[in-house]
Amino acid sequence: MSAGTVDRTDGTQEGDGPGGAAGRRREQRGWYFYDFACSVYSTSVLTVFLGPYLTTVAKAAADADGFVHPLGIPVRAGSVFAYAVSVSVVVAVLVMPLVGAVADRTGRKKPLLAAAAYTGAGATAGMFFLDGDRYLLGALLLIVANAAQSVSMVLYNAYLPQIAEPHERDRVSSRGWAFGYTSGAFVLVLNLVLYSGHESFGISESTAVRICLASAGLWWGAFTLVPLRRLRDRRVGARGGEGAGRVGAGWRHLIATVKDMRRHPLTLSFLLAYLVYNDGVQTVISQASVYGSEELGLDQTTLITAILLVQVLAVAGALGMGRLAQRFGAKRTILGSLAAWTLTIGAGYFLPAGEPVWFYALAAAIGLVLGGSQALSRSLFSHLVPRGKEAEYFSVYEMSDRGMSWLGPLVFGLAYQLTGSYRDAIISLVAFFAVGFALLVRVPVRRAVEAAGNPVPERI
Repeated sequence: MSAGTVDRTDGTQEGDGPGGAAGRRREQRGWYFYDFACSVYSTSVLTVFLGPYLTTVAKAAADADGFVHPLGIPVRAGSVFAYAVSVSVVVAVLVMPLVGAVADRTGRKKPLLAAAAYTGAGATAGMFFLDGDRYLLGALLLIVANAAQSVSMVLYNAYLPQIAEPHERDRVSSRGWAFGYTSGAFVLVLNLVLYSGHESFGISESTAVRICLASAGLWWGAFTLVPLRRLRDRRVGARGGEGAGRVGAGWRHLIATVKDMRRHPLTLSFLLAYLVYNDGVQTVISQASVYGSEELGLDQTTLITAILLVQVLAVAGALGMGRLAQRFGAKRTILGSLAAWTLTIGAGYFLPAGEPVWFYALAAAIGLVLGGSQALSRSLFSHLVPRGKEAEYFSVYEMSDRGMSWLGPLVFGLAYQLTGSYRDAIISLVAFFAVGFALLVRVPVRRAVEAAGNPVPERI
C-alpha cells in the first residue's frame, strides 16, 4: 500500500489513486457530464419539439378522416407520437437486461455506453431529414433514439454505487440531474432564439425545428466524450471468465440475476412502487408539449418557454431535495414529492385553454419536484443493489424507469383515440402517483439496505 492511502472495509482505498477520494471525485465529475450530454435529447427532442412536430407531419400524411395507416393499421394522426414512444420502450425492454448482464459479466461498461450513446445521438441528428409527410421516418428515429438512451442510462446509472460512497450518493445523484437540467435549459435558450427568430435567420419554421432536433444529437455525441475519458471499467472476478461477453452467456447470467432478485423481495417492492409512479413522471415528460399545443392551444414559443422554466427550476429542485434528503431521508423526501405530483397533475386537468400564465404555473410546480424525485429514487435504489451486480440490477431499474413507461403513453394515446380529447387522458396520470405513494410507504428501506448486504446510511 502506498503512502497516503488507508484501506477501507469495503475494499476501496481512501487516497489519491484511482480508487481513492481524488479518483472518485474525478470520475464523479466525468459522470455528471453524461447527464449533461443526453438530457438535451429528453428536453429539446422528447419534451418540446418532436411531439408537436411529428404530429404535424403525421397530419400531413393523414386521410380525410385524420388517420394514417402504418402497416395497414388505422391510427389517428394525433396518437402517432404516443404510440412510437410506447414501441421504443418495448424495444428497450428487450435490450436493456442483456446489456446489463454483459456489462457486469465482462466489467466493460464504457464500450457499451459509447455504442448506446452514439446510436442514440446518430438517430437524433438524423431527425434533420424529417419533413413533409415522413411520419414513419420520424417514428423510426424516435424509437431508435429513445431505446438507445434507455440502454445507455442502464450503464450510466450502474456507475453510481462504484464512484460514490453510501453517504455521498444522494448528493452525487442530485448533482448529475442538476447538470442535465442545466444543459437542457441552456440549449433551450438557444432553441428559443433560433425558433422565434427563424425569419430573421432566413429559414422556415420547419427548418428551425429540424435544426433544433438535429443539434440535440450533435450535443449528445460531443459531450459524451467527457465521461468516456474519465470513467473507468472495473475488473471482474471469476464471473468474467471465458465467453463472458457472448450473447448466450449474457442471457444465462440474466436468468440467474432474475432468480437472485427473488432473494431480495424488499428491493423488488421498491421497484414496484417506482415502476408505478415513474410511469406517471415519464408520461408527463413525453406528452406535456402535445397536451399544451393540441388541447390548450398554446403556441410553440410558449411551450419552449414553459419547458425552459421547468429546466431552471428543476436544477434548484434537484439540489434542494438532495439537501432535504440529508435531513429527512430519501424515502420521506420522495413521498413528499409524490404528494406534490398528485396535486399538480390533478390541477393540470382544469387548466383553461389559451391561457399561458396557468401553463407556466403548472410548469413551475413540475420543475420543483421533477429533478429531485428522479435523483433521489436513483440514489435510494443504489443502496438496495448487491455489490458486483450494479449493471444487472440497474437494467431492471431502467426497465422500471422506462420499461413500463409504455403504459402511460399508451393510455394517453388510447384516450385520445377513443375520445379525441387529451384532457381526458391527463387526469389518468394522477392514479400513477397516488398508487406509487401507497406502495412506497410500505417499503421498509432500512431493512431493504441491510438485506442487500450494504451499510445503512444515517438517514435514508
